[in-house]
Amino acid sequence: MPTIPFLLETRLQSASALLDGLSPRVVASMDAQFGDYQTNAALIHAKKARANPRELARKIIDAIDVSDLCEPPEIAGAGFINFRLKAAFMAQRLAELAADPRHGVPAVAEPRTIIVDFSAPNIAKPMHVGHIRSTILGDALTRVARFLGHRVVTDNHIGDWGTQFGKVIHGWKHFLDRDALRRDAVAELVRLYKEAHARSESDPEVLRECRQELAKLQRGDAENSAIWREAIDLSRHEFDAIYQQLDIEFDEWLGESFYHDRLQPLVDRLLATKVAEKSEGAVCVFFPENEALAERPCLIRKSDGAALYATTDLATIEYRIERWHPDEIWYVTGAPQQLHFQQVFAAMRKAGGTEVELRHIPFGSILGEDRKVMKTRSGDNVSLRDLLEEARERAGQALAAKNPDLPAEEAKKIAGIIGLGALKYAELSQFRMTDYVFSWDKMLSLHGNTAPYLQNACVRISSIFRKLDEAVVLPDTYTFSEAAEFSLARKLFQYGEIVPAVLPDFRPNLLATYLYELANAFHGFYEACPVLKSEGATRASRLGLCQQTAGTLRHGLALLGIQTPERM
Repeated sequence: MPTIPFLLETRLQSASALLDGLSPRVVASMDAQFGDYQTNAALIHAKKARANPRELARKIIDAIDVSDLCEPPEIAGAGFINFRLKAAFMAQRLAELAADPRHGVPAVAEPRTIIVDFSAPNIAKPMHVGHIRSTILGDALTRVARFLGHRVVTDNHIGDWGTQFGKVIHGWKHFLDRDALRRDAVAELVRLYKEAHARSESDPEVLRECRQELAKLQRGDAENSAIWREAIDLSRHEFDAIYQQLDIEFDEWLGESFYHDRLQPLVDRLLATKVAEKSEGAVCVFFPENEALAERPCLIRKSDGAALYATTDLATIEYRIERWHPDEIWYVTGAPQQLHFQQVFAAMRKAGGTEVELRHIPFGSILGEDRKVMKTRSGDNVSLRDLLEEARERAGQALAAKNPDLPAEEAKKIAGIIGLGALKYAELSQFRMTDYVFSWDKMLSLHGNTAPYLQNACVRISSIFRKLDEAVVLPDTYTFSEAAEFSLARKLFQYGEIVPAVLPDFRPNLLATYLYELANAFHGFYEACPVLKSEGATRASRLGLCQQTAGTLRHGLALLGIQTPERM
């Protein structure tokens, strides 16, 4: 189904001679007093042509025919053209929208193959609050991209290789507690690493032994490889439990170790092709042609022969191009890694990897109430497992206070939906680069821009339909006259415009804001327009508006990875 801006822009193309080939853009009006949609095409071209924008706007209006869609267009301000939709067109549009399983969202004309790299926890360490933004943001972008029609491959590039495993293996061999490993595997792995690290700090012999264990692992020693694989399996078990709670799946789990054998050939090839060069014993890729990176080369091998994250990332890009032939690769990681990815992407382009668009999607930090990066009182990272459990508990307490008669199992399920939804929405309703303060009270509130507020709108609509004695017969044609009905209909039309707007700058907060505005429009409609007490065509139309609102809210929340309960 074409969006309303697309329909209006198509009509404006008939005035292309007046606009000298300019592609006019139509957007929803921010203020209803200026109509439903508007374009600044006359202003843009008039400035370029040194013409009077209001006179040009009048010529454009005279040249186009939108009589089946709108009332006569109006000129406002310096030369904006405003469009007000006709009631008959709105009624027809609602009927078409009701029959559209995509809720008015057009599929992309040219689907692309996209690799999304997100979450990426480290083996032998717990997932913590720092993983929230990458995990939830990456999943939401994946859901939107797939719905729009792109082919998406998700890859959890876990940290399963590196110097820390020498200490983990040393600890495993010398002071492993098998009972503790059974009770909480990751906590025991962390204890082993910390114990070995502390001893290596004060005892050079322990440090030497840790390095030997790492060297043995890198040579493929059977015992150390078995310990390493068990650590991976135990960590994966905990990660899987967290992802299952969050309703997140990955197509691939290709960690750093997968690329280990590709690193040396990569460095040798870059040296042979003079993409890289030796400098003070290390191997670097220099960028004299890039002003921003001229003094910041990409280091791909240290002077002691060790590879770095950049080496692995370059090998990963090469593999992904060979296997999936992607059009784009997205990296959803924190803002502090921006320089790293600038260097890696520049090195890849210099090596000839220009057939794929490489995008870093950075984000800010989650802050505690002291407005510092969120930590426990002991200074450790907040465990994501504990955070998810607390979300459930707090949502359960709020639910019990509001609806104490719910059966225990149903209440537990609903509390999970509310708590985890609140956690996700608190993240996705922010612009990704914003540092935001984590607040349970705010995110679980039934008022304001929160997931429970949106979920409650769906529950309220469900309660309307539960009260009906007769079978619901939804309208083939809509009829309405109240301002709140028109306002809700206009907001429903905009869903097809908002969803495609999420990806260009990777902003699921645009969708979250839209859903909040849709819920507000519904509540205004619900207060002003009785549904069950109305009759005839008015009642059928209002039920239709309710059904479409619930469907759009549920669909939009699902694109954000958020479920909706039937009761709260």
